[in-house]
Amino acid sequence: MPLTPLPAARLAALDAIVPAAPARLPLLEAHGRFLAAGVAASRALPGCDNSAMDGWAVRAEETRGANRDRPARLRIVDTVYAGHLPRLTLQPGEAARVFTGAPLSPGADAVVRQEAARPTDDGTHVDLFISVTPGHDLRRAGEEVMAGTPLFPAGQRVDATVLGVLASLGEATALVRPAPRVAVIATGDELVAPGQPAQPHQVFESNRLLVAALAREAGADVTHLARSRDDETELHAQLETLAPQVDVLITTGGASVGDKDYVKRVLTRMGARFLVDGVALKPGKPVAVARLGSTAIVVLPGNPGAATVAFDQFARPLLFKHQGVVEQRRVTRARLSESRHKQAGLTYLVTVAALEAREDRAEPWARLRPQGAGQILQNVAARGWAVLPAGRADFAQGESVDVQLFEQPDFQAVEAA
Repeated sequence: MPLTPLPAARLAALDAIVPAAPARLPLLEAHGRFLAAGVAASRALPGCDNSAMDGWAVRAEETRGANRDRPARLRIVDTVYAGHLPRLTLQPGEAARVFTGAPLSPGADAVVRQEAARPTDDGTHVDLFISVTPGHDLRRAGEEVMAGTPLFPAGQRVDATVLGVLASLGEATALVRPAPRVAVIATGDELVAPGQPAQPHQVFESNRLLVAALAREAGADVTHLARSRDDETELHAQLETLAPQVDVLITTGGASVGDKDYVKRVLTRMGARFLVDGVALKPGKPVAVARLGSTAIVVLPGNPGAATVAFDQFARPLLFKHQGVVEQRRVTRARLSESRHKQAGLTYLVTVAALEAREDRAEPWARLRPQGAGQILQNVAARGWAVLPAGRADFAQGESVDVQLFEQPDFQAVEAA
């Protein structure tokens, strides 16, 4: 069977899942989720003119010419705290003690901070040592945002700052897409659980934790972690039990065409519909994506390096689509730190350890790491993937290629993508 080119395979795989129905959650539970609908300001921020400082609410014109030698003296008629309303309208010659966030007294148009003023000994008047203009040290109503202003689009991630804005508008809940439920099954007779004794020919099983952590980083709720020997009956039982309980089921190992690579065979017998089966990608060529009932299935290779790349290119987009968004990574051009030879028919994704500026080039240099399907250290603290596209076998040192950057991706609602 011919391998599917990477762009076409990614597009086809997305048909394995649809965005989850929106749910309205309390704000803290919505943290980390994506908005299912746009949000506009339900009120102005601030809601009224208020003081930006602890100080004195005054009529600015009555401070004209004031200084340390000739202070302006005003009579104290009120004290206003944050969360309380002024009792009086200021008349000429009057001031009100005011604290940060407190509403501005009617009749006042400025605040003199407390460091520039001093009450008289009898507490009846205050001496002001600076001249201020209207609006000084005030926060005007709607200064940050006016009521009705669009704030966040559908697809906006509810991080801590977004959550804080929603709370400041009086919102107790947010309409978001729920987290996808995920199960991970690692397969292989050679696997030994970490913490148990292992022979040299055995392998400490890392993929379940690796894939589970990658899924969590993509916003998933990992509900089941399982392991199966290279046994068709056991694997069938695991798939039959777990698939109906989750939105996405991810397997690792047993994905190729070896005598004991059972995953695809078992899924086929169970009636799974394969959307992708083998991709012109290295590492990660055996990856497959299928639909089993209402569950999306992602079949990853067993080698952790290949599993990481295949997860990134196929499982991660599915998890985000369930949450109603498409991830859009930043792409930059960079020069290869070394030459690379590859299979011409495959797209290679090569780990970039760092982007290094050099004085003789406008573009940074991509420092590459050794790449192997079974290697896992290569991806620690990586900056991104250098993309060596299909159609060519040799790339020279210093040649410019695209680099997909991991940090600070953008997200768009599926409907807007």
